[in-house]
Formats: sequence, C-alpha cells, structure tokens
Amino acid sequence: MKPPFRKILIANRSEIAVRVIRACHELGIKTVAVHSTADREAMHVKLASESVCVGPALSKDSYLNVASIISAAVATGAEAIHPGYGFLSENASFAEICSSCGITFIGPGVRSMRTLGDKARARKQADKLGVPTVPGDSRGMLDVAEAQKVAEHAGFPVLLKACAGGGGRGMKIVWKREDFASQFTMAQREVEAAFGDGHLLVEKYLPKVRHVECQVMGDRHQNVIHLGVRDCSIQRRYQKLIEESPSPGLPDEMREQMQQCAVELAKSVGYSNAGTVEFLVDLDAKRFYFIEMNTRLQVEHPVTELVTGMDLVKEQICVAAGRELSVSQKDIEVRGHAIEVRINAEDPRRMIPSPGVITAYHQPGGNGVRVDSALYSGYTVQPYYDSLVSKLIVHARDRATCIDKLLVALDEYIVDGIQTNIELHKRILNHPRFRSGDIYTKFLESVDLFAEEKACGSAVSA
Repeated sequence: MKPPFRKILIANRSEIAVRVIRACHELGIKTVAVHSTADREAMHVKLASESVCVGPALSKDSYLNVASIISAAVATGAEAIHPGYGFLSENASFAEICSSCGITFIGPGVRSMRTLGDKARARKQADKLGVPTVPGDSRGMLDVAEAQKVAEHAGFPVLLKACAGGGGRGMKIVWKREDFASQFTMAQREVEAAFGDGHLLVEKYLPKVRHVECQVMGDRHQNVIHLGVRDCSIQRRYQKLIEESPSPGLPDEMREQMQQCAVELAKSVGYSNAGTVEFLVDLDAKRFYFIEMNTRLQVEHPVTELVTGMDLVKEQICVAAGRELSVSQKDIEVRGHAIEVRINAEDPRRMIPSPGVITAYHQPGGNGVRVDSALYSGYTVQPYYDSLVSKLIVHARDRATCIDKLLVALDEYIVDGIQTNIELHKRILNHPRFRSGDIYTKFLESVDLFAEEKACGSAVSA
C-alpha cells in the first residue's frame, strides 16, 4: 500500500521522537527531526532522514518556537507534522497554523482540541452527555469570590486545577475556607505563567481514589473505538510514574461503563485520531468521575499497544491521512497484562533532576520486554528538559508474572553516570500493597519506601 505521507516532521525530542521516527520508517515515510542547539547529538537526530536546528537550548526558543518549526517543515517539504506529547501537541493554534500552511497536523481537529482539550469545556460537554463529573463547577473561573462560593457549595477540601495545560501545574488542595483566597491567587499566578491562561476549575477533593484512563481512537469517517483502560494511580506530585493495563481490581461493569462514556464523549465532537479520557475512581463508593481528556498521544501508550497488539502511532499517521481505522471495536481484545515504569534522570530520594553524561548503558531484553529510549553510552542528558529519559514496559500473561518480569528487567537495566529512579521502582513493585493491587493516587505519600535506609543512616550517625 502507498505510504500515507511522503515525509513527516517530528516536532519533539527524546524517546517519543525516536518512537515516531521508527513508525514512520516502517511505513516507508521519510522523517525530519527538529532539534535545539543542545540536542545536536540526540538519538532522534541520528535516526531521522534529515534534521533541522530550530533554536537555542531553552524549549521556548526551539521546540515551542512555532515559526521555526513551520519554517523547517516548509523548507524540507514535510507534508505533515507529528507533535508527540507535550510541547505543541495540544496547542490548537499550532494545529490551525499547520492547516493554513497546507501541512497536516497529526492529531485531532481544532474544534475537538478546543472543546475537549480545555478542562472547563470538556467538563461542560461531559455534563451535557450525562457523564459523571466530580462535584464542583464546569466554568473556568478568574474571580476569587465567585470561586469561593463554588468551593463552599462543593465542601472542603477542594482541588484547584488549571483549565489549560496539565502536568500538575497549578494543582492545589485547599483544606479550609480561610486558606482559599491565598491558594487560589497563588495557583492562578502559576498557571498564568505556565500556560498564559489563569482560569481555574474548583472541584471537590477526593482523597482516596484511583486514576484510570481510557484510550480512544477515531477517524474522519465518524468511527470511534476504545482500546481498554490503563491504571495510572502511582503518582508523585501529580506526575505519573507507573502505568498498567488492565486496571487491577476494577469491576467489569464499571470498566465497561467508563469505556462507553469515553467513546460517547469523543463521538459527540467528531473526534479523530488518538485521545485519552481520564477518570477518578472511588472503589469504596463504587463510583467514577470524568476529570479531563488528553487530546494527544500519551506517554503510557505502549501498555495499550502490548495488550491489544495495535500500533497507535502508525494508526495516528494513517488516520491523519484520511484513512479509516484499520480495526473495529469487535477486533479489540485485551490480552494479558502490561506495566510501564518511567525512568527519570533524577535523585529519587531528594526528587531533583540529575543531568549529565551517560558513561555506561545497557538496556534489558527478553520475551515481552520493551524499552522506549533515546539513551546511549556517551550521550549527555540535558538539564533544560523533562527528566523522563526512558520507558521500560513488560507484558506477561497475568499481573503477578508481569511484576516479577519487570523486576528482573530493572535489575538488568544499567544507566551509569547519572542518577535514576530505577531503585524507587523496584521498591514500589516489591511493596505488598502494590502487589495486591491496593493502590491509590496517594500511595507514595502513604508509604515510606526508604524507611529502612533512613533508619540505618540514623543508627550510624548515633
């Protein structure tokens, strides 16, 4: 079959750029890598058919520089741009500019992005469809007095969230009424600086919940399917660390309801391409609540690929070219269990980044083991970008076997020269609560994984 495009520019870096480049090459499509001056020796630059420097090291001057990226696409004759995740991936204005320049944006349509990519608008759409939402208000608010009335009606504690953007920026728990005004103002300043939009959502804070999401894929022919659910409850500071599919202990009836809600929400706006509908799940109350939709490919998409056998990136590219989905809902079957751990360049005890030169590198292998990485021996991990440097994903017949396989793979993983969170992942996976599936979003706040180490240190000091 003729390739869907002749040449695609990847407007991203690191492991996701490598992932997209490989998918393009398998489809017979030439690739253009963009890079900052700091990323000249990056793996995605080495693997692409050609590369273009789009600016200095800082993201705002390079990977977020719309004019430079569009110019690179035009100069190289790229017919489409794949944004990966992060950076410009959920920027509707960027997608609009691509279209005006005759370049295909590999992602959802502008209308879908503006409706479901904004938390307030997405919540309104969910309310309209009868999809359950967290008690609160569907308007994004700027006025602190109005917001406080909503908080009092929902009942403290409440959670403040940015309407635009993500990654936990601006998220704050307000425990009591007298702290609301100061916390609201602080959160507003933070999200205004990060996203240029100070609107905040006010929702009831739910202390013991799981974070479960549903992968959807649509095309331009009104077809939308789901590809099961992922559990992303192991988080730190609202940043996901471990993701798995399917979600352990989630009742089948609830899972099916969530999947149906996700598909209905996507269909209601004519959604095309990859997207993820996210929910909070209260297993004790047997209830789930829609929280937001990510109108892009997710970091954790490999776990869905391993349990369904579907290549989401290739599907994205083909759908963007106008083709129908390669499968229907009846073709989707979740087989076995998959878990992904995010390998970050950081000190896991102090939770600070650890950039530097990789002096030795060896990644694990074996049946059912996958590594999505842009690392190599001699590569310099840059201090300018997100600390995620690699993803280790394993697939097995059941969750227990999957955990054991993942622990072996982590033992084999060698990344010398910098600090990583590999040891933290081992301790999480070995914890009896994790093994039993007793996991919630505040799991890492409720257990001290380095308690024994601290005790030994105290004894030595004494």
